[in-house]
Amino acid sequence: MSTGNTSETAIRYAAVTFDCADPAELARFYGDALGLPVVYSTDDFVLLGQEGAAGLGFNRVADHRPPSWPDESGAKQAHIELDVADLDAAQARLVELGAVVPEFQPDERWRVLLDPAGHPFCVTRLS
Repeated sequence: MSTGNTSETAIRYAAVTFDCADPAELARFYGDALGLPVVYSTDDFVLLGQEGAAGLGFNRVADHRPPSWPDESGAKQAHIELDVADLDAAQARLVELGAVVPEFQPDERWRVLLDPAGHPFCVTRLS
């Protein structure tokens, strides 16, 4: 079965981009947390990544309102899962970088944290 994905029509995953009020600050948080350098930056957009790999983008949106957790009226829409060896140590490091731990935690196998712009993300032990 042909996928129809020739070199002329190839579609490649490039990045996940988060809307936020301050792209530089959110990029600093994720860059420090994941060890990713800035590969492109303007006042309104920052892209983190490694050569040849998909990245994380941060886009300035006027009057950005963060998603709410766990309130479904402002659903999270999407989130990042981060694999860690030690939940407590990872949570402490991410809080040190600017994450917030919301009161509601749905399960003991993973932790929901909020990045500095209010986006929920999870840390878990996948392996």
